[in-house]
Amino acid sequence: MRRLINICMAALVFGLTSAAADEFLFSSNRLTPKGEYTAGIEGPAVDATGNLFVVNYHQKGTVGRLRPGAEQSELFATLPAGSVGNGIRFSQDGRMYIADYRKHNVLVMEAGQTAAHVYFHSSHFNQPNDLAIAADGTLYASDPSFAHGSGQIWRIERKSDGSSGAVMLCDRKMGTTNGIDLSPDGKTLYVSESQSREVWAYELQGARLTSARLVKKFDSGELDGLRTDIDGKIFVTRPTKGTVAVLTSDGNLVREIKLSAANPTNLTFGGPDGKTVYVTQADGGYIESFFVDRPGR
Repeated sequence: MRRLINICMAALVFGLTSAAADEFLFSSNRLTPKGEYTAGIEGPAVDATGNLFVVNYHQKGTVGRLRPGAEQSELFATLPAGSVGNGIRFSQDGRMYIADYRKHNVLVMEAGQTAAHVYFHSSHFNQPNDLAIAADGTLYASDPSFAHGSGQIWRIERKSDGSSGAVMLCDRKMGTTNGIDLSPDGKTLYVSESQSREVWAYELQGARLTSARLVKKFDSGELDGLRTDIDGKIFVTRPTKGTVAVLTSDGNLVREIKLSAANPTNLTFGGPDGKTVYVTQADGGYIESFFVDRPGR
């Protein structure tokens, strides 16, 4: 791994051809041992000090941590009884938010703590899946119903006495909402729909999703986790195909990054310069990573 890092840095410093740089920058390799996580491996999210957090470490209902430079994960926390995590996000003040699809919650861990408590709960959740967070701390949660091929998006605000949330209004009937992230300016919300294989863009108008726009429809496979980079490019995992697709905001396919196994579930940006992409891989239960040329949002 260290050799790969050095080669990658050399490519950037000494100006290799774009083809050679692409070979090093977008080449994915397994980062942690196989079997560290269950087939429900998800998350992932990086905190301000570079630690990577991923759910379902060895068993359901846990959160694992991979420290910077480490080659193996470790148990970070066990969630409340019956809770199983999916997406994770960090706020600017270091709070960790976890989508708890089993108990219809969004959980929170205060900065420096390992005990999770309920931040927001609703019996109207289908199964909160993935999270995006705005600069002001507002959370957006994808909420799919795989059984019905449908979904919705929740907007959850932080209040002085807790939180409040509601399903966002939208003019179109959504499919199975899954991956979710904001544009760099915070004005657009991108959502992947698993079964329709579509990525959609919405303008945010308070509690409404407006100006729905189809960004990209893929011909095959499914879609899962989604993240944006600082330029607004969209990175989306494609389970069964075993790739991460990179799109421009208007839907042009920039590249597809081949992964080490077939079922990536989610991804996040991290590393000292924000240019490392970590991918959770259900086939084998491990984390893999690759380097990119621009940092995440």
